[in-house]
Amino acid sequence: MGSRPLDEASLVARAKRGDAAAYEQLVRMHQAIAFRIALVAAGDRGDAEEAVQDGFVKAYRALGRFREGAPFRPWLLRIVGNEARNKRRSAGRRAGLALRAAAAASGDAAPSPEAAALSLARREELLSALGALEERDRDVLVHRFLLDLGEEETAATLGIRRGTVKSRTSRALERMRAALGKEAS
Repeated sequence: MGSRPLDEASLVARAKRGDAAAYEQLVRMHQAIAFRIALVAAGDRGDAEEAVQDGFVKAYRALGRFREGAPFRPWLLRIVGNEARNKRRSAGRRAGLALRAAAAASGDAAPSPEAAALSLARREELLSALGALEERDRDVLVHRFLLDLGEEETAATLGIRRGTVKSRTSRALERMRAALGKEAS
């Protein structure tokens, strides 16, 4: 009989019972997005790596408090994000470099030099406008559009209500439009 991958809930249940291999599998499932969230929040690759490690350790220690039946990924990402924000605050860094890394080039075919220059200029404008937003508005947009999380997962990850995600997204996009409109004038 072949073994099929366990679902997240089964892995969490096993990890809660002390199965380190199950927790390792959970870590592997979520390490890429955890790192992206930490990079955006910490603003520094080294701090992000440390925040992910610290976040995974804290989550493991807090498994006993994890509410059965709740989605694991947002819970874990919230812990990692909090660790990363704490690192940024203690270091006094800005998230601008992380925003650039999170918005790194796509896998499209190589554009012409002119198109590449225009694309880079536009990306810089967008990142500048995004970086000028308040942290809470920037966090919502980064989670929704750069990390491609849904409203529900963004809400759970940031520890806010879904309606708050909707309203902050709307307001933040309006502020970005206004800022970009001013730059174009």
